[in-house]
Formats: sequence, structure tokens, C-alpha cells
Amino acid sequence: MTATERARELLQLAAEAADSKAATELVALDVSGPLPLVDIFLLASGNSERNVIAIAGEVEDRLNDAGYKTLRREGRSEGRWILLDFGDLVVHVFHQEYRTYYALERLWKDCPTVPFRLPVASEA
Repeated sequence: MTATERARELLQLAAEAADSKAATELVALDVSGPLPLVDIFLLASGNSERNVIAIAGEVEDRLNDAGYKTLRREGRSEGRWILLDFGDLVVHVFHQEYRTYYALERLWKDCPTVPFRLPVASEA
């Protein structure tokens, strides 16, 4: 199986939202093969608890504004690892040390990456 077009649309919106709040190390994994209820994981890192919360908040706001409902949210109060479940897309926003510790890329290493586009920063 491969990720659906809907999941790819969600991914694009989420990646742009995360990037707008200075998320780093954005990686999307197609987990539709091993996980029948989810198509894509988006992994992103923030450099502080405050940044992690801001990234997750922006992702959730943008997807909700676009008509996609948040099905589940976990970890928001701590700001170390926030999970946002939108059905076809699950977004993981990590504080850098948690991302290193849990190493989801290694856990899901057999899953292909999913491309997405980020806006090019303009130079002043």
C-alpha cells in the first residue's frame, strides 16, 4: 500500500505549518504498509518545550482551519513529545533530546519517506 492523496494533502499542510514555527529535521514516513489505520507519520523537532508547543499548535490550527479534525492529542502540557492524530496523518513533534532517545526513524526504517515541499526562504 501507499499513502493516499488525502494523507499527502494533510502532510503538505502540516509540514508548511511546522516549518513556519522553525521546526527542524522534518521527515515524513509512509507507514501505510505496517499500520492499516495510518498512512503517514510526520516527524519534526523543536529546540525547546515552548517551540515544540508552538509547532504543534500551528499544525493543529492550520489543519483544523482547513477542515481536518484532530482525532487525538497527547503530550501538549509537557512540550517534550506531542502527538497529533488526524486519522491518515499522525504528527510527532519532539524536543530534540526525546527525538534522539526514541529514534522513530530507526524503528520505522523499512518505511519509505514521503516527499513534501517547503517554502523557500526569501533573502532580504
